[in-house]
Amino acid sequence: MMQTPDSMESKLLRDTFLRDGVVKLSALLAPDDLAGAHSCYNWSLTHLGPHGSGTSFVSSKGSATFEDKANPDAPGVYAPWLHATGLTKAALALWGNSRQAWFMYEQVFMKRGASRRTCWHQDSSYLAIDGQHLIVFWICFDAVAESESLEFVRGSHKGPLYNGSTFNEVDPTEPLYKSGNLPRLPDVDATPDAFDLVSYGIEPGDVIAFHPQTLHGGAATHAGAKRETLSIRLFGDDAVFAHRPGPCGPRVAGLHDALKPGEPFRYPAFVALT
Repeated sequence: MMQTPDSMESKLLRDTFLRDGVVKLSALLAPDDLAGAHSCYNWSLTHLGPHGSGTSFVSSKGSATFEDKANPDAPGVYAPWLHATGLTKAALALWGNSRQAWFMYEQVFMKRGASRRTCWHQDSSYLAIDGQHLIVFWICFDAVAESESLEFVRGSHKGPLYNGSTFNEVDPTEPLYKSGNLPRLPDVDATPDAFDLVSYGIEPGDVIAFHPQTLHGGAATHAGAKRETLSIRLFGDDAVFAHRPGPCGPRVAGLHDALKPGEPFRYPAFVALT
């Protein structure tokens, strides 16, 4: 657990995050923090926004799934909880040299039963934002075995930005963007030994923190399984607006007309957390 930005443990975690693009923060959320997170999550389940997949997310026979993200009403619900938790402090400690942090958006996932895996991808492919001061906090409300958790390619946040995945189960590397020069995703599952993979078993209160350009995928769930997950995305000082070769997020009204590539990623809709 991160105590202060200057602690030995924090330095080790920061070094891991900067090197690998992903780190596990054990017991970062106290029971009250986790209860607040679950309250926000439940709000999202009952308030489907305009940008989520709903029940069509990685759906397969014998499973129930749900996904939603960037609900324009979510900041008013999530901000009080975010201000009360240690997530902002953890983000600043992992970045190491950002003085500010902003809430970009939330994303919720629900999988019940034997659902298919989530294809390998980089979140950055879908977002008009670049920078070192970017982070995703992955919070699961159930214990998850390492074999059924998220999987990451260590250090891939420093490598190329790939084309997005269409999450096509038959062709998991099918390019999202039909134009532009982003390279096609590698087929990680076809040659896993060619990649430096890491995954983490987690307990409630643990948080996985990763840079959105880190290549990752979600393992399938087994029959009878339940996985409820909340992802929180923050950005800091050096974040800039970036071009992508097609429509992309964050889906915030007016954002993409207001900023040009390379300009600081600042917009009134994003709640300041510091």
